[in-house]
Amino acid sequence: MSTRARWKLPLATAGVLALAVGAWLALAGNGPRADDGAASGPPPAAMTPDTRPPPVFASPSGVPRTRDGGLDLAGAAAAQVQSPPEEEPSGPYPADLEALRAKLPDNLYWDTGVPTQEPAELRRRAEVEAKWNTLFGKVQSNEATEAEVKQYYEHRRKVSEDAISFATTMLADYGDKLPAQDKGLLELSVRMHRTRLSELPRQQEEALARREAHAQRQREWREQGGGARQP
Repeated sequence: MSTRARWKLPLATAGVLALAVGAWLALAGNGPRADDGAASGPPPAAMTPDTRPPPVFASPSGVPRTRDGGLDLAGAAAAQVQSPPEEEPSGPYPADLEALRAKLPDNLYWDTGVPTQEPAELRRRAEVEAKWNTLFGKVQSNEATEAEVKQYYEHRRKVSEDAISFATTMLADYGDKLPAQDKGLLELSVRMHRTRLSELPRQQEEALARREAHAQRQREWREQGGGARQP
């Protein structure tokens, strides 16, 4: 295997990690909101992240902004991946992914983040993504059961905890040897997922409260004869 080829997979691994974080945060950032007027509407269609490359930035002043004016860290991570290193690195990649896998055998990264071109694996990942998108729609429309709401947020917790575990282990074992871009992406991943973890308890509590309010409105509607057929 050539020197160039030896670097391709690890660099792609870091890139997919950051882009997966960006896509997931874009989805999670549009999570359920308290909106009684839309509570009875149908579940939304599965959400597909925008795959258009964001503008590349070279300084903090060029970091993309969200609609509310805040920093778009997901866009920043994706933009950073779009900017290749100035020089092609030489030699083997300094991180041993097999050693990392032995340390973190149950980490979701191995199921969802490792680059692959295998059709069967790509189909499996698409099916898993569709499953969680469907559940997301049920949570957002207040049609999920209490158990399903908890299952959805438990999955989000697992995603973030595993991402942090993977990134911190990579940094601890190889941080002084990694290319600066890869190290920066891993550090960004840790910060974003820690923020997400801090928000999950409140988001789950709000989703359960919205679900109960929606169920109460349905009970009251039925008690008032809303479900009775006209003679």
